[in-house]
Amino acid sequence: MDKTRKIPLRKCVVTQERLPKQALIRIVKNNQGDVFVDPTGKQNGRGAYLKKSLSVLEKAIKTKRLERHLDTPIDDAVYAAVRQIIEDES
Repeated sequence: MDKTRKIPLRKCVVTQERLPKQALIRIVKNNQGDVFVDPTGKQNGRGAYLKKSLSVLEKAIKTKRLERHLDTPIDDAVYAAVRQIIEDES
C-alpha cells in the first residue's frame, strides 16, 4: 500500500490561491495583539498566509488586506521581515 502524505494547502489572503504551506509565509496575531512573522507555522494565534511574491506583498500593503484579515494595524517592520524572507528565497 502506497502511503503518500497529503500536502496541507492554505489560502493566500491576497490572491485567494490555495497553495502548499511551503509556498506561503504565515503572519500571526497572538492573544496579546502582537503581530509577527511565523517561520515555523506553529505559533498560537490568528494566522494569515501570504504567497512568497513581492508583487503579492505590495498588493497586501496597498489594499491593507492583512490588516483587515487580522483585524489590527500592522507595523512596517512586519512587512519588512516578509520582504526579507521573499528576497532571501528568490
